[in-house]
Amino acid sequence: MKVIIIEDEARTANELKDMLIHTDFDIEVSAILSSVAQARRWLEDNPLPELIFSDIELGDGLSFELFRDIDIHSPVIFCTAFDEYAIRAFESNSIDYLLKPIDKFMLQRSLEKYLGLKNHMSADTQIANNIKMAINQLEHSYKQTLLISYREKLLPIKVKDVAFFYSSGGTVSLQLDAQPNLLISYTLEQLEGMLDPNQFFRANRQFIVNRDYIKNIEYYFNRKLILFTKIEAPEKVIVSRTKAQAFLKWIER
Repeated sequence: MKVIIIEDEARTANELKDMLIHTDFDIEVSAILSSVAQARRWLEDNPLPELIFSDIELGDGLSFELFRDIDIHSPVIFCTAFDEYAIRAFESNSIDYLLKPIDKFMLQRSLEKYLGLKNHMSADTQIANNIKMAINQLEHSYKQTLLISYREKLLPIKVKDVAFFYSSGGTVSLQLDAQPNLLISYTLEQLEGMLDPNQFFRANRQFIVNRDYIKNIEYYFNRKLILFTKIEAPEKVIVSRTKAQAFLKWIER
């Protein structure tokens, strides 16, 4: 199995190379590449390896640039210090990762996962599509804090503490526990692109709700749903019939 390592920390790269060579797999490390530019030249001038181990942040940019600009069908195992939320983007698309410092057991697991992937994926294009999907998800940075103007002050509001966002009469507000609602300058459409879709759901034209503040759900007329939030909403939160199934799948994640 021919592999390459894209890593700008020489010690990490050499340690990974040694671990790969001493696994139960017959592995040849074809190259250790320390920058986006060097990796680009190598990939353009050489046959693609069977597997790529790649850091994300390199000295001259992000390794994502390579996978955008070059038609790479080789599966990638990313070596990263990203948090668990970012890592889930890779897991959901069957692309594995290694957390630094790299552990021998986890490396073995990643190689076994790769072999399973190789056996079940018949088309190289599917691997390439998975890589692109993972990159798109990982690059999307969701808001953690919103700055709200209130009485000549700027208040930093943690997004996780917002029970729901509510639109009415041309204004949008957010609701926190035991506090008056606060007006914000974003539309619900803008907020949809800023909020983590695993945490927030656009229930209808007026509400985006936080899963942690949903107390219970009841069936409503014509196969709609009505949501009851832990903080009382200014009006009924109705999920339409067309969105009801998507909402129920979302709430069970």
